[in-house]
Amino acid sequence: MTYGKVHMQIAGALFMIDEIRRKMREIPGMDILLEKEWALPWRKELGRETLKRIFNEELARIRRRILEGEDVKTSPEALRPVLEELLRARVRRRLRPVLNATGVVVHTNLGRAPLAEEALRAVRETASGYSNLEYDLEEGARGRRGSHVEDSLCVLTGAEAALVLNNNAGAVLFCLSALARGTEVVVSRGELVEIGGSFRIPDIMELSGAELVETGTTNRTHLKDYEKAITERTSMLLKVHPSNFRVEGFAAAPERRDLAALARARGLVFMEDTGSGLLAEGRDLGLDGEISVRACLEEGADIVTFSGDKMLGGPQIGAVAGRKALIDRLRGFPMLRALRVDKMTLAAFDATLRLYMEGNYDGIPVLAMLRRTQESMKAQAARLAAKLRKAAPADSNLNPNLNANANLNLNPNAASASASIKIAVVPVEDAVGGGSRPALPLPGWGVAVTGHPLGGAGRLQALLRARELPVLCGARDDALVFHVRTLRREDENEIVLAFNEFALAFGELGRT
Repeated sequence: MTYGKVHMQIAGALFMIDEIRRKMREIPGMDILLEKEWALPWRKELGRETLKRIFNEELARIRRRILEGEDVKTSPEALRPVLEELLRARVRRRLRPVLNATGVVVHTNLGRAPLAEEALRAVRETASGYSNLEYDLEEGARGRRGSHVEDSLCVLTGAEAALVLNNNAGAVLFCLSALARGTEVVVSRGELVEIGGSFRIPDIMELSGAELVETGTTNRTHLKDYEKAITERTSMLLKVHPSNFRVEGFAAAPERRDLAALARARGLVFMEDTGSGLLAEGRDLGLDGEISVRACLEEGADIVTFSGDKMLGGPQIGAVAGRKALIDRLRGFPMLRALRVDKMTLAAFDATLRLYMEGNYDGIPVLAMLRRTQESMKAQAARLAAKLRKAAPADSNLNPNLNANANLNLNPNAASASASIKIAVVPVEDAVGGGSRPALPLPGWGVAVTGHPLGGAGRLQALLRARELPVLCGARDDALVFHVRTLRREDENEIVLAFNEFALAFGELGRT
């Protein structure tokens, strides 16, 4: 290599270094970005420190790209779209309300049971000041935290005593730890379930210190299987609600009364985890075959664990109801403090139970949704469909070059000026959700939208999720479907507003 070539390479390298230094110097300082007019509303909403963290992460990424030789525009104006999209993404990750048009009543991903108005008022009253959370007003001394709801639970379930913890998974772990640690617990292989969040009965059993003894087969377990599995180390028979699956066809399981009799004869505890927390009779909700907590106890279960935020329709809570002697043993177990219930949860649960005591099922949103008639849902679907037809964009205003709007990220082939929106009232299948009755859909009604110039169901769902108040809905055969069972009347206006926003976007595009 000649001296001239070496000199040129050195000069080129120095030029690149100088260019990198120049680009690095052009990156705006944090104070400059934070004081930009467009950043001020974000500072108010998210706080200065949050903006600094998000901006710093993006600026660090830009510096890496420059070092790798990329030609990156670094002016505040060039950075604004990227930074604002990161800020919008940060807002979307916050816990906030959404509209549920999926038809899944107890939607685990959407927070399960919406609370009754009475429960909301009770939370506000309790949280806004002091309360008698652990104070006995009659005795003028320390009281028991759960006493505010335990009597109501006993009345509603027929139990001798009751106890509440912060969730049902905790209640199951707590009962196994307190009553069966170091002993054997017999469970049917057909009930060794895994539910959401990788909650597995075998794992919970191991964590509790109890020893799992499997019996029977996946599809058929008989009473004699339980009898054979019992040893001198056995302390409990455990029955588990199948939650989010069903075994049908050639299947068998012993009657609850027979298991209870076997447990009594052998001096064992018969515990059942019902999961869903049904306090009303299933037939009153149109849910034939779903057993209530009261029925479990009447058929012989010694203790029953269940959730408050599933079919019970209250806040997240775990309840244990059953024989007083066992509940008293549970009260003395040290783990109870680690799983105790917050005052706002207790307030909401107490208010929900009082609605049950009054027989006001329709005052509990979950029960009201489950009890809805076909006529009321069809009428609501017709009303929503009529509103959406008025909000649909007129074909004559549509611009076929829809990808001109970068925010919508549209495919230019997704629509044309001849696109025709069809909005129809359709029968749908809804679901209880929350791991309850997975094989038995609820018949309902909805509104189907097809032929929208924005694109198919997937595109529309994405745009609805991206709104300030997101709307989640179903889809089938590339049609967007709004299930009305889970929509309040006031929610309809928000869906119409979303369609008005779409129409407005098309109007703007049509003039470009």
